[in-house]
Amino acid sequence: MASMISAAEAAAHLRVRDSIGMPLGTGQPGALLAALGERQDWEELRVYGALLSVGTALFGHPNVHYLSGFYGPIERVLRDQGANISFAPADFRRFAPLMEEQAPRVMISAAAMPDPDGWCSLSLHAGASVAELHRAAADPERLLVIECSPHYPRTVGIAPQYPHRVHLDEVDLLVGSQSQPLPLADPDPSDVDRAIAANAAAYIPEGATLQTGIGAVPSTIACLLAEGDGGDYGVHSEMFTTGLMKLHRAGKVTNRKGQFDGVSVATFAAGTAELYEWLDGNTEVAFLPVEIVNSPAYIRANRRMVTINAALAVDIQGQVVADTIGGRQYSGIGGHEDFVTGPALDLEDRSLLCLPSTATVGGRLVSRIVPWFEAGAVITTPRHAVDVIVTEYGTAELQGKTVHQRGRALAAVAAPQFRSELLEAAERASGGRAPFEGRFAD
Repeated sequence: MASMISAAEAAAHLRVRDSIGMPLGTGQPGALLAALGERQDWEELRVYGALLSVGTALFGHPNVHYLSGFYGPIERVLRDQGANISFAPADFRRFAPLMEEQAPRVMISAAAMPDPDGWCSLSLHAGASVAELHRAAADPERLLVIECSPHYPRTVGIAPQYPHRVHLDEVDLLVGSQSQPLPLADPDPSDVDRAIAANAAAYIPEGATLQTGIGAVPSTIACLLAEGDGGDYGVHSEMFTTGLMKLHRAGKVTNRKGQFDGVSVATFAAGTAELYEWLDGNTEVAFLPVEIVNSPAYIRANRRMVTINAALAVDIQGQVVADTIGGRQYSGIGGHEDFVTGPALDLEDRSLLCLPSTATVGGRLVSRIVPWFEAGAVITTPRHAVDVIVTEYGTAELQGKTVHQRGRALAAVAAPQFRSELLEAAERASGGRAPFEGRFAD
């Protein structure tokens, strides 16, 4: 059984040429990453992760290569500073086989403090790293490093298949720290956010099973539902948020979903300190691996599934850009396509993609709904999978519609000053023609 050591002591066990695998976001061990950043002797260190939530000098070292599957603010800063960082296009479910293929010698994770029986809850993250943590523990040539902090909540999985914990007997290096999970507050909603949320909430019936992401719109939707007359909701969400906690506290969650009944299901959590405190010892939420939570088959099996996610831009074909801006990586694919695809398999279910109708770029107001994407655009979600687009002006239902009909529906929810060019493109696209004029139009 591992005895507790400092982060600096654990960092010294890594070789100057080594590889590390870690969870995304709130599963990352802060003290250990900081201690690794204090070493200057790296010759070749490869780190596999996503959505950094910990500030560390590690990724500024020229011999440290960080391969990320999802960019957040820290990744974008590292990229802009010229750090040795790469993006691997993959949805969240594919992180698990990719991690297995890479088989990093050292697997690291944050966890709650051991219980009296020696079990460490994996706290805020199950995700795609769980199986690889256990594989590293069983391999004498690899290291499993767990950082325990009293500030990380004890959470549960669903026994026996998904226990969401590791035992001290499995751990090679046990780090003690006072690290705290990154608090993530939802921004205050704007009038546009409130209008989008109200339009989206109209698609959520009594007894719906919900998936929501982070941000002002999903948070506002959760608040509308918490304050509304409906109820009997279930939760099956990649991310468990502060807004979903509020829905629980309002007594609106019964989780009669038809599978995993009685518990809200998520694969990681991120939100406020209040959320983390509420999750501690709370058996109303179960953390399961991403290959279960994000499986379209499991998503479809829920009662009246409604998924709510964001988009950055959409064209009249219904193609969605959700993780890049001008071809530059902004976030990641995550569960975007899974939570669009799953509801599309059942007519009772709905998938909502929410976005403001406009954005300001270089001091100029532009439409987020465009006739077509320019060369270099990176599509996140294909047109055939998209169901409902939601803006502050209303909703456009695309499933089963022709390109002409899609263009007209999207024009109706675009900002008024951009509607005429969208309608013109829709007319040109009638009958399967191209929406634009020029060399490739006919």
